[in-house]
Amino acid sequence: MEWIDAIRNGIEYIEEHITDDITAEDVADHVNMSSFYFQKGFGMLCGYTVMEYVRNRRLTLAGEDLAGEGEKVIDTALKYGYESPDSFTKAFTRFHGISPSMVQKGNQSIRIFAPLRIEITLKGGYLMNYKIVKKDSFTVMGASKRFDYENCKEKIPQFWKEHFEKGRGRYVCGMFGINTDESMGNDSFEYLIADLYNPVMDIPEGFVTKVIPAFTWAVFSCDGPLPQALQDVNVKIFAEWLPALKEYEFAAGYCIEMYDAPDKYAKGTMDEKYHSEIWIPVKRK
Repeated sequence: MEWIDAIRNGIEYIEEHITDDITAEDVADHVNMSSFYFQKGFGMLCGYTVMEYVRNRRLTLAGEDLAGEGEKVIDTALKYGYESPDSFTKAFTRFHGISPSMVQKGNQSIRIFAPLRIEITLKGGYLMNYKIVKKDSFTVMGASKRFDYENCKEKIPQFWKEHFEKGRGRYVCGMFGINTDESMGNDSFEYLIADLYNPVMDIPEGFVTKVIPAFTWAVFSCDGPLPQALQDVNVKIFAEWLPALKEYEFAAGYCIEMYDAPDKYAKGTMDEKYHSEIWIPVKRK
């Protein structure tokens, strides 16, 4: 229940500070949670990143102000954190489908993005195939790139596509997809397409090695076609497993996806029996 309370309190904080210069890290700090996991969980449970939610709420309120209170466009833009009327007008028009000046003239429909309400629904028992495993430190080699939390859903699949299109798959086939934010408090994180590192081999140009520290890991099995199997388990982790978790909490800013060799399956990663895993470092409370 602590996790659900954190999301709820984060939403309340956003609403109370909607005209302030707040960041996702500010919201995570308010609920005493690492930005790394708060942003990941918020997106899984709510369907939006933290800052997408903030922008949608601001643009909703801006539309209401212009329609009902006769405020100037420039004043409304500054009130909701836009540096210029032009940037505000572009964002406003994308969101509402009409310009701020048209709303001021009246008799125009505007979009409403209502505040999120987190509700607890009691359901029957759920099944999650996971285990707690202690692993020694290990070293991986891979292609590394930093991503913002805001656009990572679109950018990371592009990174994988580019990796194989450029022929880098002959060096790293992609046993792991590794999210790393060691400070657990940034607006961005490092992502690696990686394999286990073989120290007798040279490191090709453009690749890096990284030591994954020894941790106790919660290892979740995901069986089924990608990406749906991974996405389904990810949602269950944040919506069902974490709220019920009593003995453990997050230990560090790592999240690892492990992919089995596709050639072991008749339909590769789209096979109904394809196996992948999600690893999350945990520690006892």
